[in-house]
Parts: sequence; C-alpha cells; structure tokens
Amino acid sequence: MKKSKSRKNPNGLLWPQLIPGTLVKRYNRFLADVKLKSGDMVTAHCANSGSMKECSEPGRPVYLSFHDNPKRKLQYTWEMIKMPTSLVGVNTMVPNRLVKKSIEDGLVEQLKGYENVKAEVKVSDKSRLDLLLTNGEEDKCFVEIKNCTLVKDDIAYFPDAVTTRGRKHLVELQKLVRQGNRSIIFFLVQRMDTKAFSSADHIDPEYGKELRKAKRNGVEIIVYDVVIDLKKIVLGKKIPLS
Repeated sequence: MKKSKSRKNPNGLLWPQLIPGTLVKRYNRFLADVKLKSGDMVTAHCANSGSMKECSEPGRPVYLSFHDNPKRKLQYTWEMIKMPTSLVGVNTMVPNRLVKKSIEDGLVEQLKGYENVKAEVKVSDKSRLDLLLTNGEEDKCFVEIKNCTLVKDDIAYFPDAVTTRGRKHLVELQKLVRQGNRSIIFFLVQRMDTKAFSSADHIDPEYGKELRKAKRNGVEIIVYDVVIDLKKIVLGKKIPLS
C-alpha cells in the first residue's frame, strides 16, 4: 500500500486516503486495535492523550490513514470515529494545522488582520504555545489551541481528563496579557453536534477554575466546531460559551 500524503484545500484540509475499519479497543492511550474490512487486524497510532470519553466505544466504525515511513513503529494512524450524531476527528495534530490555515485564510473573524502567523513559539524555558500572530514588532497575539471531542447533550466539554499541562498554558497566557500582549485559548470541537461549550468541571475542576480566572484576567476564549466528512475537514461555526 502506498503512502497517502495530506493535501490542502482552500477551505480547510483534505484527508489522506482513509481506510475504514471497526474499533476493537483503545489502550495504553496511544494504541488502538482495528479490524479492517478485509478481516485483517491492525494496531493504529492514536494521536490523542486524552481519555476520549464518548468517542472510543468498541464496535464503532473508524477511519485510518496509512504511512509507509520506515522510521514509524506503526503504519496506521487513527483519524476519525463515526458516532451516532457525528463523525469525530480524534487526531490532535489536526486542530493546529486547521486553525493555523483558517487564520491565514481570514476565516476566523476574531483573528483577522495579522500579517504573520508563526507556529510553535517558545514563551518560557519550559513552555511553548501553538501560534504567534504579529503585526510588526509590538502587536503580538499568542494562541493556544485545544482539541475538544467530548460532547454530552449538545454541549462540548474540555478537558476529557485531568490536565496539569493545560492549566500551565492558561497561566502562561495570563502572564502574556500582563505583559501587554493579546492572548487566546482556542478550542476546536472536532465534531458537528455541538450547541455550546463549557469547561469540564466534573472531570477537572481545577482547569475550569483556572479558565474562568484567565477570562477575568483578559485571556480571550474562542470556540469553533468543524464541518467534517470523509474527504475533508473545514472550520465550522462559532460556538457560544455555556
């Protein structure tokens, strides 16, 4: 099987060639056993460190990409799962690429007008943020992007597991605001069955507490969902806070 390269789309990202299968189990966080339509069993890389509540049920249809890079331990990557109300993108590498491209294409109303978009920006000795938007030397906007897949009763929640690292990002964003910069926490809901967004206080109350503190201290919260099918994923609509 030949390697399928991701292709870009002016209105989002095109998926590589997708291989359908059925989820047998997800385990050790980063591994998933999948039964292909051919009957073959494969182990796929799961690029998602969360608990994946509500989107990792055995027996569900899933879609994998194939990679023939000899340096990879696993040739397959788990990209999506089909839930009753929506396809769900589970690969946490996708949101950064999609949000960056959507900003560059002027599709994020709140982040229009910046001349440059830089990825993976070091903000301290032990911390990086996902994007830096700039106009000249003084006008800086830092953006941290979070992948959201947990939806219950039409409400998207983040996080789906306790995240110390996520809280540290919120602290960094608040520090950057105090230094005179604009700071954004951007939640991308990789599914289409969402009407509102809320912090998951029932899973990680400390994260919810820090998120509300960050908002009071000037960190902006932006939430969008996606339009997703078996060909492409594009930025969807703005989701209100619950």
